Amino acid sequence: MPTVLITGTSTGIGLETALAAADEGWTTVATMRDLSRAGELRSRGGGFPLDLRQLDVTDHEAVDAVVAGVVADHGSLDAVINNAGAGQVGTAETLGMDAFRSCMELNYFGVVALTQASLPHLRASGGRLVTISSVGGVVGQPFNEAYCAAKFAVEGFLESLAPVAAALGVTVVIVEPGAVASEFVANAGIEPPDDGPYGALLAAYLERTAGAFANAQSAADVAAMLVELLVEEDPPVRVQTSSTARAFAGVKLADLDGSAVQTMTRGWIAAGA
Repeated sequence: MPTVLITGTSTGIGLETALAAADEGWTTVATMRDLSRAGELRSRGGGFPLDLRQLDVTDHEAVDAVVAGVVADHGSLDAVINNAGAGQVGTAETLGMDAFRSCMELNYFGVVALTQASLPHLRASGGRLVTISSVGGVVGQPFNEAYCAAKFAVEGFLESLAPVAAALGVTVVIVEPGAVASEFVANAGIEPPDDGPYGALLAAYLERTAGAFANAQSAADVAAMLVELLVEEDPPVRVQTSSTARAFAGVKLADLDGSAVQTMTRGWIAAGA
């Protein structure tokens, strides 16, 4: 049975993808930072061949050890899904440097570390590296400077790696969801609006975002697409998970001077201006 390693499986996309991959017959190594949060995965995945392991992707020595352990125990590593990540809402003047660093450590360097550890084994298996980015990795969004910077870095890293990896038999896929109904917003670091110069703008942004997530794509829907990407014969390098995400990313990819994106995103905070 082929083996897939998935990070960030305690909730949301990661949890649903672990269940969907196991249901499709993959030997599924589901990792998360805190195994005490594995209750839902254990209860829903009782009939599946799930291998649950603790992994904090910001601990790069642990990343190396987990990858080595998976190969030792299962014989190969055929696919990796980089899913672990978290949002960070706030703006440059008010967020401390620690918030920027921790956001980059989790969302970017964690991806790099797992990719580096996995590539020798994916080369051996002719495997697949799938990474959850975001439409925020294409379009910079108000009050998401730290998060979008990290996801932009992910996109640049993987778009650059893709042709090199492909030459050695490894397929790289970047997945860009839009709003997804999960615990992503609840887990994001969010500065509450205050009476300062950014307060009304942030309140307007949060109100607009709540509306977007009210009509969000389901995590199970994204998971089904991810499992298909594991076996699709010739997947694209970049995939959006919904028509809304495709339209949103398309604004940026056709916006040579940046005016279309600025017109769009300024409207999100106009009520607070």
